[in-house]
Order: sequence, then C-alpha cells, then structure tokens
Amino acid sequence: MTTVRRAVLPLPAAPLGPDNPLPALRLLDGTPAVDPRAVADDLPRDMARQLGYAPLRTVLPAPVRDGYGRARVPTDLDAIVIENDRVRAIVLPGLGGRVHSLQHKADGRELVHRNPVFQPAAFALNGAWFAGGIEWNIGATGHTTLSCSPVHAAIVAAPGGGQLLRLWEWERLRDLPFQVDLWLPEGSDFLHVGVRIRNPHERTVPVYWWSNTAVPEDRRILAPAETAFHHGYERGLRRVPVPVAQDGTGRSEDRTYPLRSTLPADWFYDVPDTARRWIAALDETGAGLVQTSTDLLRGRKLFLWGTARGGRRWQEWLTAPGAPGYAEVQAGLARTQLEHLKLEGGAEFSWLETYGPLTAEAGTVHGEDWSAARADVERALEAALPRAAVDAAYASWRETAADAEPVTVLATGSGWGALEVLAHGHELPGTPFPASALGEEQKPWLELLRTGVLPPLPEGPEGAPPGPSLVADHWRDMLETATPTPLTEYHLGIAQWAAGDLAQAVRSWERGLRHEGGLRWPLLYCLAVADQEGGHPVRSADRHAQAFDAFEALGSGDSVVRAALGREAVTALLAAGCAPRARALLERLPADVRGRGAFRLLEARLLLAEGRKAEARAVFDTGFEVADLREGAETLGELWSALTDEPLPDAYEFRMRP
Repeated sequence: MTTVRRAVLPLPAAPLGPDNPLPALRLLDGTPAVDPRAVADDLPRDMARQLGYAPLRTVLPAPVRDGYGRARVPTDLDAIVIENDRVRAIVLPGLGGRVHSLQHKADGRELVHRNPVFQPAAFALNGAWFAGGIEWNIGATGHTTLSCSPVHAAIVAAPGGGQLLRLWEWERLRDLPFQVDLWLPEGSDFLHVGVRIRNPHERTVPVYWWSNTAVPEDRRILAPAETAFHHGYERGLRRVPVPVAQDGTGRSEDRTYPLRSTLPADWFYDVPDTARRWIAALDETGAGLVQTSTDLLRGRKLFLWGTARGGRRWQEWLTAPGAPGYAEVQAGLARTQLEHLKLEGGAEFSWLETYGPLTAEAGTVHGEDWSAARADVERALEAALPRAAVDAAYASWRETAADAEPVTVLATGSGWGALEVLAHGHELPGTPFPASALGEEQKPWLELLRTGVLPPLPEGPEGAPPGPSLVADHWRDMLETATPTPLTEYHLGIAQWAAGDLAQAVRSWERGLRHEGGLRWPLLYCLAVADQEGGHPVRSADRHAQAFDAFEALGSGDSVVRAALGREAVTALLAAGCAPRARALLERLPADVRGRGAFRLLEARLLLAEGRKAEARAVFDTGFEVADLREGAETLGELWSALTDEPLPDAYEFRMRP
C-alpha cells in the first residue's frame, strides 16, 4: 500500500542565510542566454520565434538569495516520503519540492544522483540553488527562483485510490499558479508525476518548464533522436548529429557518454513529433533510470560537465570531496531551454511524466549502432510501461485527481498566492491559497489592496530595508493611484522598471528623494543602477557611494545592508576607474565583512588597479572562496591572467569555455 508521510532528512548543510536586501533590478551575471550572432540559420521556424519571446530583464519581484556560505553543519531537513513496496521517493518541501532520492527497493538501486550535502551555489535565476535529485523549473530560462524556497504540500486522494503528494505554489516571475502531483500506483516501479500550470488571467503569459534529473555521469544517455541542438558557454545554438559530434574544442566524440566530452554543454535532442517522449541514463550493464511522459512535454536534454578542469571543479564545488560526479537528463515544454511558450488567458498546460528503473540489452545499448541502441531501450520501456498506459494514467489523473482538494496539509509555502487570490478572486480547484498563509511580507500589500494606501514601514531600526516589491500590472496600477509617499515612489519605480519603463522609474525614484527620511539609501541605490544601465558609469559610482553614505549616516547596525551596499559601491567605483575612492570605502567596512571571499576578490582587483600586483597575487596565495560565484564566471581566471603567466590553480578554475 502506498504511504505518504513526514520525515526528517539529516544532511551536512550550508545555511541559506538572509536574502539580499537590495532589489533585483538586473539579471545576475551568467543568466542563461543565446547570442543571436552565434545561432545557426537552419533552426525550425517555431524555435527561432520562441527564442526571442519574452526574455527576462530582471528577476523581480523575487529576491536575490546570496546569504549562504561554504561552511556546512549537521542539519535536519523537513522531508516527505512517498513509498510503496517497490519504490521510495524522498521529497524536500522546504527546498522547491525537490525529489532528493528515488530508490528502487527491489535491488536497492538509487536511480538519481543523491547529493550527500546541501550546498547552495549561485545557479538559480535569483542565486541559491543546489545539485542533485529531480527539480521542477518554472518561470524563465534557467533554474527556478523557487529552488531554495518552501512550497505548499498536502496529501490528496490518488487516481484509483490511495494517496498522492501534491506540491503547489505561485510562481512570481510570470504570475502563475502550478502544481506537481506525485504518486506510486499500486505495484508500480514508476513514480508518476502530474504537472499543471494554469493561467488565471485574461492576458497571454509566457511559460517555461523543465524537469531536471541528476544522474551518475558514468552512464550512456539515450533519447529518440538522430540530431540535437548544441548550446555551449559560447552562447551559440547549432544543430549537430547524435551520437557523434564536435564540442567547443573541435574534437569529435560520442557525446551520449558525459565523460567523453571535454567542456560543459547542453545537448537538446530533436525528438520527432510522432516519437514517444523519453530519455534514459543506463550503466555498463544496461540498467538505470528512464523518464517518459505524455506528448506535451516534448523536449529532452543532456547537460554534462565534461572532463576539463573547470567542469571537475564545479562538481567538487556543488557536492562533497570524493563524491561521484553527475550529469543531468531533462524534459521540457519546448525543444530547448532558451524558449518560452505562449499560454492563453484562462488556459492551462498539463501532462504526466514518470520516473523508474529500466534494463535493456547492455551490448546493444553500448554498441556502435545508435538506431539499434535506441530501439532496444524503447522496446524495454514499452514492456515495462507501455505508452498507452502513460496516456491512460494521465487521463485518469486529470479526471479524478487533479482538482481534488487536499486532505492533510504537510507543509506551507509562501503567502503570495493567497494575496493574488484575494486581489482577483481566482478559483483554482485543488490548489488552495488560504488567507492563513499571509505573512508579514504580504501585510502592506494587503493594506494597499483594501484601502488604496501603502502603509509606512513598521517601527523598527532606522534604515531597515523597505521590504519586497510587487511588479505585476495590477499592483503597478494601484501604486500609481496611491498617496505618493517616498515608500510608494520607491515601489512604483521598481514596478515601472520591471515593466521596461525605465524613464518613469527614474522619475518616481527622483520624486521619492525630495522627501527626507530613511529611504534615501534605497532610492539612491536604484538610481545608481539606472545610471549604470544607461551608460553613465561615473555617475553610477557616485550614486552607489552616496547610497552607502546615506545608510551609514543613519547609524544602523544592519550588517547585511551595509555589506550589500558596500560590495556594489566598491565594484562600481572600480568599474569607473575610481580606485582611491574604492579603497576608502572598502576600508570602512568591518573586518569580518572584508574577510569574506567576495570581498577578498574585490581586494585583489583593487590592488591590481593600484598597481600592487605582488600584493594582489598574495591574496590568491593566501586562499579565498567566493561562495556566490556564478555559473560560467570567468572573473577569477581573468584577474589571475592579469597578475601572472602561471597556470591558474585548480582551486580557482571555474571556466567553462576553451
């Protein structure tokens, strides 16, 4: 009998720490993208159109999550276990609903890469993300902003009886509710996952979804395709043959084996329209994991780290010393992760995907005949889980369970969905967003909704951050008609900025500055970013420094704000060629802040700008770690090359291009 129960998962974990208090007006460096100059001419017409549809400008209203470090401590994580007599899945509701483990009990096999630690790293659109298991990515190109956030979780009646685990939340980048239902049919070896994304608005909304599964990298990755679209860290996109193709080094190898590639890369398989959707990761015996789905989930992808030093260093960074490496097999709504689809007002996308064990003929799977290998996997999959059975399970779920109301609540997510339901009266059967979920962050917005007035900041330490902003059209409309206080002008400017109305955003922030008070530093910071985006680096640096000074003048003891403003100001001053001012500002920061890895990197950059190469080199020799180093970041390598002709030490090798 299938059971769903709470549990505790002990793991060495690096605490997430506080969110960045500064508004996320820009995309973080390294956000996935494609360079139009490096795109092949023979892309399918719909793909070319979707590549340019609704790209992100910011991750507003989500906060940047960069408060974590690298020190891990024993931690008990909240978990939910779904189990029958054949399979056990462990889900982490406090961390985006990640499936941490999927174990086939009959032979004790772990089907996914089970990370032995929880180590956040700056891979999500808004920062903190972690490796391993199965993750649910919604919003826009990249790892979801919900990677390290809690989601709602409850037990619901499953199709055909028994229990399923429902996960649901309100995705704030695109302003959409979604649900993920997980269950194990009686006697089944396959975890069933029903996914639904609903558009409760009248307007058309861009949609993105990819389910990412980490698997051991000593596997062959098979999918029903003869070509793929290669996307490397040069940001190009080109069609290549499968399985043998060149990577960025010009070498031709069988790229269906992750350890035969040199450089990290994405391989998006071009699955024919009539083919069954599946992807498998099988070991030398022909055994491993298979993922399959109903046809709506058309895309399949392999991500691999490769064997070069940069990819191996990232593997160490994301897991534990000596832990085995991993690759990712993925499934999405579009052919590639660089595309967004249109979801009409009042419509929905829904599908079923399944995950389970598969064994095929090893000699055929690992033979040179790619067609035969694929055919053998498809034969084994049809025997283990017929395509018709997946379609039937989807129909049963949609008819009997997708709208079923939760029976037992197991975890609570954010209050943002409850606020949106109150604002619009959305009816969303199966995914309740009760008023009881509203918290302190939603209180001022609830007041604006009810009275048309945004209340002042609650009494507290002077200089406290102004709290999260909302940027959807209806909130911007309310802010435009609200009483024009400095706080209102601040939030209105952020909403206008998110909508692409940069000139109006600047006007709102400038109006806010005409009032005296503790909001000077947030308004000055926003104007500094606007100057930077407008191509005025010197004026931007001045305003960054003014924002830091305005905060310091308040005498606040908020070390998180001080460090965030200081890091931005020193970076801007360096970019503007103002090394003396950067030095003076850096030295005003507390010693414990200057000792962090990000500030040690700033110190080395500043020393180089001052002509003190030997001292800058000494910073590297002493050693430091930038906890929130972005995926694909080349800052360390570039700075090292400016200091010496010696090879970059392994500890600083994170480059993912030739």
